[in-house]
Amino acid sequence: MDPVRPMALLGGLSAGEFMRRHWQRKPLLVRAACRDALADVDRTRLFALAGRDDVESRLIARAGSRWSVRPGPIGRRELPTLATRAWTLLVQGVDLHEESAHRLLRRFRFIADARLDDVMCSYASDGGGVGPHVDSYDVFLLQTCGRRRWRIGRVAKARLRDDVPLKMLADFVPSEEWLLEPGDMLYLPPGWGHDGVALGECITASIGFRAPCSRELGADVVQRLAEAVRDDAESSPDGPRYRDAGAAAADRPARIPESLQRFAAAAVERLLADRVAMSRALGEVLSEPKPGTWFERGEVAVAPDMSGVALARRTRMLYDDRFVFVNGESYRAGGRDALLMRQLADRRRLDAKRVAGASDAARELLAEWLSAGWCLAEAGSCDEETT
Repeated sequence: MDPVRPMALLGGLSAGEFMRRHWQRKPLLVRAACRDALADVDRTRLFALAGRDDVESRLIARAGSRWSVRPGPIGRRELPTLATRAWTLLVQGVDLHEESAHRLLRRFRFIADARLDDVMCSYASDGGGVGPHVDSYDVFLLQTCGRRRWRIGRVAKARLRDDVPLKMLADFVPSEEWLLEPGDMLYLPPGWGHDGVALGECITASIGFRAPCSRELGADVVQRLAEAVRDDAESSPDGPRYRDAGAAAADRPARIPESLQRFAAAAVERLLADRVAMSRALGEVLSEPKPGTWFERGEVAVAPDMSGVALARRTRMLYDDRFVFVNGESYRAGGRDALLMRQLADRRRLDAKRVAGASDAARELLAEWLSAGWCLAEAGSCDEETT
């Protein structure tokens, strides 16, 4: 993606200009940002998705001052009637199930894939919404059907209501207000409160981004490191073993010896000091698909050296200087194969010519991914992702 090319999606700003001026800094309203987006993801489709066990959904309804929240799956007959006011159906991860939503998400790849999360669609009846709230992550709010009025304002310190089953702001003071029509989009950085209310029936797509907190990410990386060390120890145990020759006789046998505490602390420090292992664990964590994601296993109907390949829309593929990461797994790559795998990650497809130029080991790996459903065989010659 050309970072200096003006984009209609960003109101004529280039990706570079948007990242410098707005990303995590200030909101941006774009009129006619993306016309006819998700035209096939209508209320009928969203209602069907909400009834599935493998799709995360919630029903939020307001009756006067009372709010209710119900988690999915929710069958069509369990939803309020279309004439009922002030209810909202939220459907997460629509990009995992609908190709048009996947293509929409990929239009935002001027932001690193490690940050891309999902497309959530919100269907609302007249007066529907989820109340004023604030997010800890960046979000693009794209109106795909109907109209919604948004009020936004900075939130210095969020104080939440304790009388509703939602994380709703108790004293929201908006500073700006807009009415979004189909195709309009509003970008909001973290920390900006917002309250969207449907004017008639409407659908809003929220393109969200991953923003793990330091403790959560640190815990996940350390857990991966520990798992890797444990696996290595089972195959080839190494490292110093605790010794305490010359220790005094224990007069308080239940007390943990200080020497053992120091030994454990040194072991953890050695574990965290391995930067290669740390980077590998981070890549595995960041490429892990969302919980509940599954892949349809397939047969390699076309040999990978005879056709192109494309990543399945549910596949997350990243890389760093040493490894490529696919769906929580890591693979060391070097030379021509490393370049090829990085192209696959960036473009999400490779044509037959590039696949044919891969080593036997790389083609064997692609065959495994095809069998697992992580990749799909492609007969075409295009190796650039369509957006």
